[in-house]
Amino acid sequence: MEDQNEDESPKKNTLWQISNGTSSVIVSRKRPSEGNYQKEKDLCIKYFDQWSESDQVEFVEHLISRMCHYQHGHINSYLFKNRPTDGPPNSFYRSLYPKIIQDIETIESNWRCGRHNLQRIQCRSENSKGVYCLQYDDEKIISGLRDNSIKIWDKTSLECLKVLTGHTGSVLCLQYDERVIVTGSSDSTVRVWDVNTGEVLNTLIHHNEAVLHLRFSNGLMVTCSKDRSIAVWDMASATDITLRRVLVGHRAAVNVVDFDDKYIVSASGDRTIKVWSTSTCEFVRTLNGHKRGIACLQYRDRLVVSGSSDNTIRLWDIECGACLRVLEGHEELVRCIRFDNKRIVSGAYDGKIKVWDLQAALDPRAPASTLCLRTLVEHSGRVFRLQFDEFQIISSSHDDTILIWDFLNVPPSAQNETRSPSRTYTYISR
Repeated sequence: MEDQNEDESPKKNTLWQISNGTSSVIVSRKRPSEGNYQKEKDLCIKYFDQWSESDQVEFVEHLISRMCHYQHGHINSYLFKNRPTDGPPNSFYRSLYPKIIQDIETIESNWRCGRHNLQRIQCRSENSKGVYCLQYDDEKIISGLRDNSIKIWDKTSLECLKVLTGHTGSVLCLQYDERVIVTGSSDSTVRVWDVNTGEVLNTLIHHNEAVLHLRFSNGLMVTCSKDRSIAVWDMASATDITLRRVLVGHRAAVNVVDFDDKYIVSASGDRTIKVWSTSTCEFVRTLNGHKRGIACLQYRDRLVVSGSSDNTIRLWDIECGACLRVLEGHEELVRCIRFDNKRIVSGAYDGKIKVWDLQAALDPRAPASTLCLRTLVEHSGRVFRLQFDEFQIISSSHDDTILIWDFLNVPPSAQNETRSPSRTYTYISR
């Protein structure tokens, strides 16, 4: 995947316009080789500092609304110069911070009370129904379907932008970045697609049975299969992917993998989680505890969170192998799970999505009855996959729908409702 020559880029002389409704700054955006935009930054700050504080507040509020949530923390370091600690209080912060704090508190309250705006995409699969996997960003949702297709949806309009075909079996797993989509299928292959054009760039034929899960990052890809094996790949480019090592040891289908620079973590229908060295691919340890097969997990830092067909969720310390907590509440197999610094969100074959308090779950003194914050029930079939961030959950199901649970843009009427969870609905059929 060669980078486009910078001199030939159609974006090299595009203009960057910042507007606060009353003032406008036009900056030439020819990208410097070092990529730090220092001249543009200095010019923006020059004009920004000339605005009134009310204009600054209005502009930053508008900027926050247009940015990805994970970029919000960069605003201070970009727009505001360091001021002496003994200087006078900045009324800009006094004016802006209460709104930010209020918004944060409102979002937290919406999560805890289950207040959300619900949007529904009806995938309208022609043959077999079900959405097995998905991933989203601020612009799109990419989904893998039981009918062998990959569908790309506009996240704002919920229109289907593109349908990718080529797999001869259900699309069971996927991941994408700014260049490629990588998919795994029950046809035993892994396919690599151009994320912009939808063109198939590569097909990997290695596993003997269905490819159940995959992850890639920083030139490394790991796939796992119903054939009980894990394949570790060096991913130099979309067309240059070579097999580094095959990991064996599980006694049943390997349902899920995750990894970082230190460990590869795998979970299987054999009831175990296995830990492998990322650098050497050598086996490290086994985590035992689940009573039935394990369907999902996520690994980050020292923490592994897993979901099983024993209907429980377990939290593990990967370094010592200890089980830190068992979460009970789902009535059927826990099929998908994600966590961040605050929450665990799980989806199960009982059709329910549960939101758990992660920090409380890590506190052995916290009563089990306090750990589940909210149960969300809208899917009419098994929940297959979900992803979430600070503002939303997006989930997919055997019922052939994708649901967007928006905890940020909740109507005022729902905000005032305290007696039961409130929802508004948007139904989209495509």
